[in-house]
Amino acid sequence: MNASAESPPPQPILFFDGVCGLCNSFVDFALRHDRRGRVLFAPLQGSTAATHLHSADTATLDTVVLLENGRSYKRSSAIARLLRQLGGIWTVPAWLLWLIPWPLRDLCYRIIAKARYRLFGRKESCRIPSAQERARFLD
Repeated sequence: MNASAESPPPQPILFFDGVCGLCNSFVDFALRHDRRGRVLFAPLQGSTAATHLHSADTATLDTVVLLENGRSYKRSSAIARLLRQLGGIWTVPAWLLWLIPWPLRDLCYRIIAKARYRLFGRKESCRIPSAQERARFLD
């Protein structure tokens, strides 16, 4: 977390690259399956990321970060923790991901992250949430 005096947010926050097609698809997936509304979302380019994350976490936009209980999880660990937050059937792939050694998980993550704009597109600006989604998004 940043050195600010702010306390950790009460809900987990998923920070994502707001202009990445793959990242936005993952956010859509999470919104659809997080029926309890546990997770909030914020672009890495926004002020919430600047407040709650180290500058190293926001310097490159090739990673997702999940801030949960004052602790940040990056790349494949963030994805596994988010799947766990979704609950239900999604806890199974979350635990399966944890069984894969961290360096191998993150190697696969980095390979996909390098090609994400080419494969999934890049938007001109950060995602604008719909009226129904607005309460779940932070700047």
